[in-house]
Amino acid sequence: MRFLDQQYTRAPFYGIRKMTAQARLQGWVVNHKRVARLLRKLGLTAIYPQASTSTPAPGHRIYPYLLRDVPIVRPDQVWSTDITYVRLRGGFVYLVAVIDWYSRYARAWEVSTTLETAFCLSALE
Repeated sequence: MRFLDQQYTRAPFYGIRKMTAQARLQGWVVNHKRVARLLRKLGLTAIYPQASTSTPAPGHRIYPYLLRDVPIVRPDQVWSTDITYVRLRGGFVYLVAVIDWYSRYARAWEVSTTLETAFCLSALE
């Protein structure tokens, strides 16, 4: 445990795999599960950039959800769009789809290799 603590002090960005490799280089016979358990016991975690996608920007306006109490009872009453990418061997293609909420049917869709405004709008034509 002392070795792991000292190694963490030297390189706090090392994860379990790197810590295991360093311990093995020093002659310790350990596997990754033991290193993970000991690091948990010490309360140590690797330092790395965390995702911060859920924190709103200061002063950002919160928009109301307009469909909260709207009953969707017929086709073509509410549509939504979605843009996603599909990984291929040579790169990515982008898919835009317009979906009817009532029937859950894709009313329109378009595929493109570039994510441009004209590509998104052409799905609505």
